[in-house]
Parts: sequence; structure tokens; C-alpha cells
Amino acid sequence: MRNSAAYAPRRRKVRRARKARWIAPLFMVLLMLAVGYYALVFPKNVHEIAYPLSYRDLIVKYSARYELDPARVAAVIYCESSFQPEAVSSEGARGLMQIMPETGKWIAKKLDEPGYSDSWLFDPETNIRYGCWFLSYLDGRYGSDLTKATAAYHAGGSKVDEWLSDKQYSGDGVTLTSIPYDSTRAYVAAVKSAYEHYKEIFAK
Repeated sequence: MRNSAAYAPRRRKVRRARKARWIAPLFMVLLMLAVGYYALVFPKNVHEIAYPLSYRDLIVKYSARYELDPARVAAVIYCESSFQPEAVSSEGARGLMQIMPETGKWIAKKLDEPGYSDSWLFDPETNIRYGCWFLSYLDGRYGSDLTKATAAYHAGGSKVDEWLSDKQYSGDGVTLTSIPYDSTRAYVAAVKSAYEHYKEIFAK
């Protein structure tokens, strides 16, 4: 007669082995489901957190008016003010698209809007409208070249023209191959990067 006590450890090992055979596949199925879920949902959430979007209706409205891609306008706002309408830079640029008061006054004159006040630049709709007009103006000035127009938005058109006339930065006087200002170079890269992200957001 077998000693049942002697065979107890072996029986327990057999039961554990049988249990492991169905636990392992179940774990793999759950793991794959979790990975699939986060692959679909988590990047989207990160996208929306990392690249917020406010004033979408105004961006779409004035982008259409001035024939701009709204994703580009959102990218400029993101890089300029992070969608803070009361933002003021150390140089005095104001509002969502960080328009300098003298530029705002010039734009108001171009749009035949008398009575301009610097306080207008804190109004989200006015700021986006002026900013879109200015981007459209720069596109016309630089043949819709994103690099040159974005650099001009940051450093000014006179600086971009100066760089284009210098063979160190432009071999043909048309293509801006190098940007000497570190801050402007970083700004252009940041806008282009944000632009790609906002294209995806606006495509939804």
C-alpha cells in the first residue's frame, strides 16, 4: 500500500503545473489586451495633454479668412503663449500670438481700424485675427516659405532679409539655409514640431 503522505508533495506539484498551464496563456491574453488598449488610447491622451488647444473656433475662422492652415496657427499660439490670452513677454509682446504693440498698431492701420489701443491685443479674437493677418502677410512676402515666414514672425522681416543677403546664411538669396540667432532657430524648430502635432489634432 502506497504512503499517501509520501505522494502529497508530488500531487501538489502536478496541480501547480496544471494551474500554471492555463494561467500563463490567460496572463498573455490580458497583457496583449492592455498593450493594445494603451497603444490606442494613451498616445491620444498624451497628445492632448502635451499640445492643448483652446479657441479652436476662432483659429479655424481666421485661418480660413487668411488662407492659413489652422494647425499652423495653433502651433504658433502654443509656442508663443501656451494659449494664455493675458501673456506678456519680457519685450512687451502681448496676447495669444504675442504681438508687439507697434506691430498691432501697424496691423490696425493696414486693416483700416481706427482708435487702436494696445489693450486690444489681450482680446483673444482680435489677437488671433491680427496674428493670422500677419502670418498671411509674411507668407506673401516670403512665398509661403514656412521657415522664412516663421523666422520673420520671431525675429522680424528685416532680419530675415539681412540673412538672405548674406551668403553665410543663404547661398542663393532665396533659401534660408541657416539661422544665426539661436533663439530664432529654436523657435522655428519648435513651431514646425508643434505644427505636425496639431495637424493630427485638427484631423480628428
